[in-house]
Amino acid sequence: MRFDPNTLTSDHFLGGALDILQPAKGYRAGVDPVLLAASVPAIPGQSVLELGCGAGVASLCLGHRVKGLSLSGIELQPEYSELAVQNAARNNLEMAVYNGDLRVLPKELLNQSFDHIIANPPYFDRAHGTAAPDAGRDIALAGATLMKDWVQAAAKRLKPKGYATFIQDIRRLPELLEAVSARLGSIEILPLAARLGRDSHLFLLRARKGGRAAFRLYSPRVMHQGVAHAGDRESYTDQIRSVLRDGVALKFGGR
Repeated sequence: MRFDPNTLTSDHFLGGALDILQPAKGYRAGVDPVLLAASVPAIPGQSVLELGCGAGVASLCLGHRVKGLSLSGIELQPEYSELAVQNAARNNLEMAVYNGDLRVLPKELLNQSFDHIIANPPYFDRAHGTAAPDAGRDIALAGATLMKDWVQAAAKRLKPKGYATFIQDIRRLPELLEAVSARLGSIEILPLAARLGRDSHLFLLRARKGGRAAFRLYSPRVMHQGVAHAGDRESYTDQIRSVLRDGVALKFGGR
């Protein structure tokens, strides 16, 4: 199952280093998967599985930054999983993509373990709010899979000492933290705030299988300069701009 090519747009990520096909109407990746990819402490030769990979943006951004990774992804919606395959080939990156439910992984994935699991779970709880008119967008933004199922799938497929990294809406921090605390250790959280003086709206969470380090909550990373939007121009901080445009790593500690 594929999207009609006439319904797709070609969008540049990492300052044009990646050319990604996305549906003109439906779920469209923004900066969040780029930030997720930038925060993963992967090194060449390691393996990565993305849960709910969509069109493949996070995995492909990570594969561009760190060469020599073994990339895999699973995606519930067949048209998006096919799009991830197309996008990998379009950008000369290898990525094994599986169409399926992360709660019932295909046997090919059940026979593997990974150094890194990454995920950008839906930000909204389907029990609250109104469904989006586009079914693909609604599943991506507020799928029925529970947060604990995302964490369970990650924990089961991680190698010992492997890392799971999530990006999520700040309102779901208690839910994700509870699920991760039951299965993983060495938890680190980096809040993301739109501007100086604003409450954090997103957070990155990283945890390790078998980790024993103390919990760490870092000071919020500010994404935009100034206290308010000024005119029709980009206002990212220098650090966030380098992450989004140049593919630079986003470290939890330090600046």
